[in-house]
Amino acid sequence: MDKAQLATKNIVIGLLLATFGAIAFSGKAIIVKLAYRHGVDAVTLIMLRMLFALPIFAVMAWWSSRGKPPLTRRQGWGIVGLGFSGYYLASFLDFAGLAYISASLERLILYLNPTLVLLLGLVLYKRHISRRQALGMSISYAGVLLVFGHEISFAGADAALGALLVFGSAVSYALYLSFSGEMVQRLGSLRLVGWATSVACVLCIGQFVLLRPWSAALVVPEVVWLSVLNATLCTAAPVLMVMMAIERIGAGLAAQTGMIGPMSTLLMGVWVLGEPFTAWVAAGTALVLAGIFVFTSRAKASS
Repeated sequence: MDKAQLATKNIVIGLLLATFGAIAFSGKAIIVKLAYRHGVDAVTLIMLRMLFALPIFAVMAWWSSRGKPPLTRRQGWGIVGLGFSGYYLASFLDFAGLAYISASLERLILYLNPTLVLLLGLVLYKRHISRRQALGMSISYAGVLLVFGHEISFAGADAALGALLVFGSAVSYALYLSFSGEMVQRLGSLRLVGWATSVACVLCIGQFVLLRPWSAALVVPEVVWLSVLNATLCTAAPVLMVMMAIERIGAGLAAQTGMIGPMSTLLMGVWVLGEPFTAWVAAGTALVLAGIFVFTSRAKASS
């Protein structure tokens, strides 16, 4: 196999990994909504997800740390802070919000994450926002507001609370991305993700121990199996797939491929959950995707 064929093969594999990773990530909302039908609450559900995910991420942290110098105290506290913001708080707020809004609206709100990172860069580091980026942000937020306005018309205050919780999740994860750059360069992405997610798993389990009686963990078998699926297929597997995709095709193309995420959530919500597919949802999704495309194409052109 010559170099051209090998390069083409890597691109194809990278695109497939990025696509399946985005779809798997999007499936998390569907699984959470299915679990809520069995009467479980957010604290218990996220504990079960992280309980089953902890061994996977612990092995990831151990594997990526082999032959590397031990973490310094400053790095350790940095990992704790990033794990709290990026994986514990963001995950909990997301799970809590999904109890009140549709999976489609949840995914659209989370897809605003690149714009939130840019806004944090403006606030924290005085980074400039171009007109093209501002236009993309405006289009995306208009799409989310369109779907939100449709949901609040029949869900009322519950939709407002759910949207606020999920938006808080997006802000929390944007903070993680904004402050993780130096740590990624020093530790590597796999090592940082392994340790930070392990911290988040411990925090979620500890939260359950503090807030719920042990009997609350005795859920129906359907919730257990959904949590196992969530921890493996929708949490650990997509993390690895997206990282492997970035190695082959770069972060920019991987991010563009990830735009399939909201569409896959929308289709799975209609097919699996029976959520209504309305013109409002279709139009809002199209606006969000168009806005993110405009927004990210600026960054791609600059790079």
